[in-house]
Amino acid sequence: MARYFTEEHEWIEIDGDVGTVGISEYAQSQLGDIVFVDVPDEGKEFAKGDEAAVVESVKAASDVYAPASGTVIEGNSALTDDPSLVNSDPEGDGWFFRISLSDSSELEELMDEDAYASFVKKL
Repeated sequence: MARYFTEEHEWIEIDGDVGTVGISEYAQSQLGDIVFVDVPDEGKEFAKGDEAAVVESVKAASDVYAPASGTVIEGNSALTDDPSLVNSDPEGDGWFFRISLSDSSELEELMDEDAYASFVKKL
C-alpha cells in the first residue's frame, strides 16, 4: 500500500481504488489534545481540496481536506466515542474516512513519505 501526504498535513493510504485518510503525526502534535472529530457521512462526494472533516483540540479547530476526489465509503465512527485516537495513533487507528477514488492520477501531485518528512523539517 502506498501512502501520500498533502502540504496541509493530511495523509492518504491507497489500497486498490480505496483511500484511507487521516492527519499526520506532525498535524496532531501541533493541534494538541483532540477533543472532537466530525467525519463525513457515507456517500458524500468530494473534489480534491474540499473540506471533508473537522478536528477540534483544546487549542483550535481545523478543517481536514480531501487529498483526492472521491466518494466516502466509511467514516471512522470510533472517533465519535474516542477522539483521542487521533493523538495516540494519527496514522493508524485515528484515521478519519475512506473514499473510493474517482481520479487516481491526482495522487501524483502529493508527496511520498520521504518528501513529506523533508517538507516538515523546513517548518
